[in-house]
Amino acid sequence: MPKVASPWQIDARGRTADATGDAHILQMIEAVLFTNPGERLNRPDYGSGLQQLVFAPNSPELAATVQYTMQAALQRYLGDVIALDALTLDSVDDQLNVFVSYRVRTTGQAASAQFAVNA
Repeated sequence: MPKVASPWQIDARGRTADATGDAHILQMIEAVLFTNPGERLNRPDYGSGLQQLVFAPNSPELAATVQYTMQAALQRYLGDVIALDALTLDSVDDQLNVFVSYRVRTTGQAASAQFAVNA
């Protein structure tokens, strides 16, 4: 069954765009990482707060703290979809790089993703 693409968009046919299984999982990971707690009306604790780092001083200590909170958020909200193998953060100058390695629970397929946030 096709999933709705996130963020919501219209495809070339003028209909709601679909996302394949792998793309949908990647979009769900991105949503958890880049949603601040309090942004979702009926789920005020949803998200990891990564976007709040824009105003925080970038440091290895910050990266370690955020790594813990992001790992907890991914396991809490996507634990039934993915098995988190590794989550690492790398603080370089004014950029925080996030590397996520996971396995899809239904297929056992390994995958990884990389995201960057300017702090």
